[in-house]
Amino acid sequence: MSDSPYIFDVSGAANFEQLVVENSFHKPVLVDFWADWCAPCKALMPMLAKITEEYAGELLLAKVNCDIEQDIVMRFGIRSLPTVVLFKDGQPVDGFAGAQPEAAIREMLKPHVAEPAPAAADPMEAAQALFAEGRFADSEALLKQVLTENNENAAALILYARCLAERGELAEAETVLNAVKGDEHKQALAGAKAQLTFLHQAADLPDVATLKSRLAQDAGDDEAVYQLAVQQLARQQYEAALDGLLKLFVRNRSYGEGLPHKTLLQVFDLLGGDHPLVTAYRRKLYQAIY
Repeated sequence: MSDSPYIFDVSGAANFEQLVVENSFHKPVLVDFWADWCAPCKALMPMLAKITEEYAGELLLAKVNCDIEQDIVMRFGIRSLPTVVLFKDGQPVDGFAGAQPEAAIREMLKPHVAEPAPAAADPMEAAQALFAEGRFADSEALLKQVLTENNENAAALILYARCLAERGELAEAETVLNAVKGDEHKQALAGAKAQLTFLHQAADLPDVATLKSRLAQDAGDDEAVYQLAVQQLARQQYEAALDGLLKLFVRNRSYGEGLPHKTLLQVFDLLGGDHPLVTAYRRKLYQAIY
């Protein structure tokens, strides 16, 4: 007997009437006629079980051991194994004999059973995708659900803090980041702290228009170059910021006691080692140093 509420063994004609015929007035019922000696039966059974589970109660699976249930076998004239019959509204409506590929079985079920709902996305993956799309409020709402279940979930705390930072709640974001425990998400934590730093710094700097005006008058204004890069980082304009920081490093690597180099490394932490911009600018930085 299966542990699943949707899959069951049939024993006897009366049991068949109840579990298959009567049930089929409410939900379609697949009947799997099998035998222990039948190798194709054993290969097919797990596939049928998997499909049934995916329908989450919209489809039932009844298993009939043909070596034991001879009366049921004779009643339906089963001549070869495996044979699978779909019952609906008390009657057999479709089926097949012999092993079949999964796609063919699903195609057979389509006219009779509503398609199973797609599996729900992992909440963290969904929240990360929403954040990447700039939908910070939606991401934050999902993360609150995750943190309700486990308020020590480091990955969720870090992303939640970044959502808070994006809507200007810098102090609250900092409090959340300080609550992160362990080193498992060390790089993500460093990146989130870097973003918070850039947002804090940008709040005290001249606006972008002013900085661009200064650079139009003097392209060698190192302070304006650096401050513009920070403003761009606060606005997630990472490529422009990296380009400006690298050029400043090449021209004046000692500016601000090494601020261009330090800030480049912070951005690498923020974006993560696999980000294409990090790959490109890490190589450019290496070439500039050596």
